[in-house]
This record gives sequence, C-alpha cells and structure tokens, in this order.
Amino acid sequence: MKRKDGRQIKGLDPFFKLIPHIMNKRTGAQVFYRQCFESKITDEYMKRNREKMPDISLMSIIICAIVRTIALRPALNRFIINGRIFARHDILIAFVVKKSLKDTSPETTVKLKFEGTENLQQVTEKITNAIRENMKETQSNSTDKLAERFMNLPNCIIKFVVGIVKWMDKHSIAPKAILEASPFHVSAFLTNMRSIKLDYLYHHLYDFGTASTFLSMGRTHKDPEDSSKNTYFVGYTIDERICDGFYLSNTLRLFESFILNPEKLEEKLEKRIMDIE
Repeated sequence: MKRKDGRQIKGLDPFFKLIPHIMNKRTGAQVFYRQCFESKITDEYMKRNREKMPDISLMSIIICAIVRTIALRPALNRFIINGRIFARHDILIAFVVKKSLKDTSPETTVKLKFEGTENLQQVTEKITNAIRENMKETQSNSTDKLAERFMNLPNCIIKFVVGIVKWMDKHSIAPKAILEASPFHVSAFLTNMRSIKLDYLYHHLYDFGTASTFLSMGRTHKDPEDSSKNTYFVGYTIDERICDGFYLSNTLRLFESFILNPEKLEEKLEKRIMDIE
C-alpha cells in the first residue's frame, strides 16, 4: 500500500501487525504519560545562550528535542491507517498560534517540516520566523485557507466533503495538497498551555489524520515535594500501536535527557535514522 506521506512497514512481528485490527481507532489506543522538569535547568541555559540565540524559548527547546528524538527513534514517527502501519516520510510538527491574547482573537495552526538533523539554533529560527509570519492578523497559511474553503460551504456539503476526504485518507488516496495543509497529518502536535497560564493536559488524539503523538507543556509551579524548586509538566498522549512499551520507555528517557541537557541539541545531527522496511 502506497501513500504520499509514508510507506507501509512490512518487517514487523505478526502479533504487532494484528494490534491495529484489534484496536482499530486511534482514540481507543491512546496511552498517557507525563514528565516533570525543573525550570532552573532550561531557564539558566536560555539565559547563558540569549546572546547567541536571542529568540530561544522553552517551546523551541522542546520542539528541537521532539525533532531530535524522532530522528533517532523513528518508530515514534509511525502512524496507523486502515489497519496498516506506516513510516512517515517527513518529520512534521504542528502547534497553535493565537494572534493576540484576547478571547475574540483568531488562532491558526502552524505546521513545520524538519529534516531531523537541525540543531537548536536552526529550530529556534524556524519557529520564530513562522510565529512572526502567522501573528499577522491578515496572514493566512495553507491550513487556514483549507479551513476557509470548507467553511464557505453549506453545513450539509461540509459534512459530505469531510466524509469523502476521510474515506480517501483511509484508503491512502487523499490529495497531496490536503495532506500538506492538514494539521492532523503530522508526526507530533504540541500545545503550549503555559502561554495561557494553564497547567498541562492530556489531549486526545484525532481519529482523522495520522498524528500519533500529542504533547502538552504546562505552566511553572512549585514542586509539590520540594517548594524550593520550580517545575513544569509535559503531558503525552501516544498511540500505543506504533511501538512496544520497552521502545517507548527508552524513547521518553531520551527525550527527557535532551530537556535536562539542552547542550546536546547545539550540534547538528549527522544523519537521521530511518525506520525498518
């Protein structure tokens, strides 16, 4: 089975191939996890490197850590469609940008493509440029334009067209333009709850699209076990069908090591590791 955004993986354990047929919906296969990080580590790192990377933020560190983790642990970039397991061609990260902190202000979803070899400075610059461009009230990206085309239709037509698109996606024949614009067809979706002064949450996965991982970063607060420390949580919602528990635990530990040691992200990765055939 061929898709424009991924290739089917065939060299898997027979039982692993059976799992997507037992749990045939992403929302029925989601597992939840959270990690607690001390703010001091990333705060001091950003302070030391502000001159070299003036736009560095916790969000850029986390996104770079996601990209680097996926590049080294490719099973995290898998997705399930119609009972088949695919390896995604690209590393795609999506996040929401609110144009201003007002209830009535519009928001847009930014979707960025990464090679997987980028260092922290490159990721920071890419995120900063994308946010600046999408903060403009008159700016519409491809995701906005796709939504506008749908919303200009009568409700009954929207329901019909969305149903057709979902059917085409299920059978791997959705147009490339839709896959590229859709915020639901990504490696990971990140929501920055700390930007609106809320704690992390466990966001559901979508049964439409291919996003197998959702991350939520929460606000800083006093550590419940040590009030001298400021901490924040990152919550994960992951499709358990993409890899086994042992692989996932090692992957989450690798991600944690990048957040606790952002210096590891300063050098470019020589080569992205590709998934099995």
